[in-house]
Amino acid sequence: MFHQPEAVRPAAVMTFEQMLETVRYEGAYPTRERAEKVVRAVLAALGRQLTGDERVALAAHLPTEAARVFAAQVPDPEPLTGWGFVKDLADRTGGTPATSRWDTGTVFAVVARMAGPDLLTRVLAALPAGYPLLFGRAELARAA
Repeated sequence: MFHQPEAVRPAAVMTFEQMLETVRYEGAYPTRERAEKVVRAVLAALGRQLTGDERVALAAHLPTEAARVFAAQVPDPEPLTGWGFVKDLADRTGGTPATSRWDTGTVFAVVARMAGPDLLTRVLAALPAGYPLLFGRAELARAA
């Protein structure tokens, strides 16, 4: 008799509370509430950019509450570049591009660790230019 593997959601590397504490510590946010606000804003913004199998796979690697915030967003028909992402986040949150870049980098660093290098490579390939730097990776230009 063959055992059919079930489609199981991978266990998240950390709980939502642990994710918030990690973001709070790494981003030097003064309170857990501020870290949660940042996590929710950045994940919602990313949810508006990513589609397809990579969206599903990334959501499966996030803690349940973070995955809900991410997956609840309807993807934009015109994905934003990395810089456009930061500017849009600043506009939506009332922050500056500098603070939005900091917020994005902090949350994306934690998300990158949860996703792992293989999934992160797939996610970055599915996004427009400018996202590797936001996730803490070098973005190499192709020779002409």
